Amino acid sequence: MNASTARMLTRYNAWADRKIYDAVAALPQGEAEKVRVSLDKSMIHTLHHIYIIDAIWQGHLEGRDHGFTSRRAADNLQLSELWPKQKQIDDWFVDWSDRVTDKEMNEEVQFTLIGGNKGVMKRGEILLHLVVHKGYHRGFACDMFYQVPSLTPQTDLPVYLREAGANA
Repeated sequence: MNASTARMLTRYNAWADRKIYDAVAALPQGEAEKVRVSLDKSMIHTLHHIYIIDAIWQGHLEGRDHGFTSRRAADNLQLSELWPKQKQIDDWFVDWSDRVTDKEMNEEVQFTLIGGNKGVMKRGEILLHLVVHKGYHRGFACDMFYQVPSLTPQTDLPVYLREAGANA
């Protein structure tokens, strides 16, 4: 992966996160926390999981301990507490992508997964993993919108590219 693609993908992720958080915030009170039939049980739990995974991989990219012992939170934050954390990490990834070079995107990063397994991935592979992971879990959150019932936010890459235009 090259740095230009990394810049587009980090901006896409930040845009998609804003879309999903805005849509969840617009739901009737209690819907974000309501337990549903889904992998992560609620919209807020799903969004919290996405944030935790972002923070874990941010730590790996920075070569530091991320401080997490689980991929899922025991207790969920409120949406108003979680959104600033997600926005901060989205901004970090955008800033990181603005600084990273093509050569650095292909550098290998060694890390230890939550379960203790060791791994090695290129920086570009880590970013691609985050994009795919977030899309997967945003899909679970969108499925829960139908259980409200409510329309889902449109977070597809082609929608972002159309809306962002030359800024993509």
